Amino acid sequence: MSVQAADQGRGGGTNALSALRGTTGPLIGLILLCIFLSFATDKFMSARNLLNVLDQITVLGIMAVGMTMVILIGGIDLAVGSVMALAMMVMGYLANQVGLALPVGIILALGAAAVTGAISGILITALGVPAFIATLAMMSVARGLANMITDGQQIVGFPSWFSLLAYTRFGGFLTLTVAVMLVVFVLGWIYLRYTTGGRSLYAIGGNQEVARLAGINVNLYTIGVYVVSGLLAGLAGVVLAMRLDSVQPTAGVSYELDTIAAVVIGGTSLSGGKGGILGTIIGVLIIGVLRNGLNLLGVSPFTQAVVIGVVIALAVAAEAIKRR
Repeated sequence: MSVQAADQGRGGGTNALSALRGTTGPLIGLILLCIFLSFATDKFMSARNLLNVLDQITVLGIMAVGMTMVILIGGIDLAVGSVMALAMMVMGYLANQVGLALPVGIILALGAAAVTGAISGILITALGVPAFIATLAMMSVARGLANMITDGQQIVGFPSWFSLLAYTRFGGFLTLTVAVMLVVFVLGWIYLRYTTGGRSLYAIGGNQEVARLAGINVNLYTIGVYVVSGLLAGLAGVVLAMRLDSVQPTAGVSYELDTIAAVVIGGTSLSGGKGGILGTIIGVLIIGVLRNGLNLLGVSPFTQAVVIGVVIALAVAAEAIKRR
């Protein structure tokens, strides 16, 4: 049963062409958006700007992989933006104020982010708290803890090598932060497409009770998915700290909305059981290209929020119409 559910969720095939099934609409939308922006502004298609787009989507892209897995099982994670801020503050505090080596601070920060995901997963599975409420509570707790660490103050200044990793283009085009995002994409895609665990996530999203009867440990996978979501939110925080050379407890506000939007725009169903990493990559690119293009056109941030909101509404409406 789990294999069948997985095949249905991924388009019913094992080759690369079937993996693209279900992402055709978002892909066409991305291509049309790029064509429009290439005519609207001559700066958009420049190599420098396209590389900037990749740099700008790294944080969103990393978080979106975890969110894809959460939504695939029919869940939601509203805490990722706050967890990202918490991981940043833990790393900054341990490295700059406690005096630990920065790599040690990074590992402990990722551990703290993973723990928040585990707590959310346990609330959902052991106590029966709805995912929306559990992660909403964790969003508040994580943001509060992030502020408590330094009493709301930012921490500025890390070793020069740390910030250079976000701006040094190896081979003339690839920064380490982009490389990290690409590795996360590949690992996420391989896991969902070629492992028993990935097939189990699709089965859980399709029907939890059927998945349980098929022998899948639904609770364990649910907790694991939220741990991964928290861990990747923490990793995204480390990447953002590289780019900013600072950490602050207000970081990541509304990032959970952008992350959910990218996943939904990419074709992953909010009801679970359908979607995948390829669609999420397209969704992340749509958000990134849209923001970049609107900035190049001089559109105000307030108008940008309206445009992106409309795009999200259209994506969800298109999914609803398709399901009918």
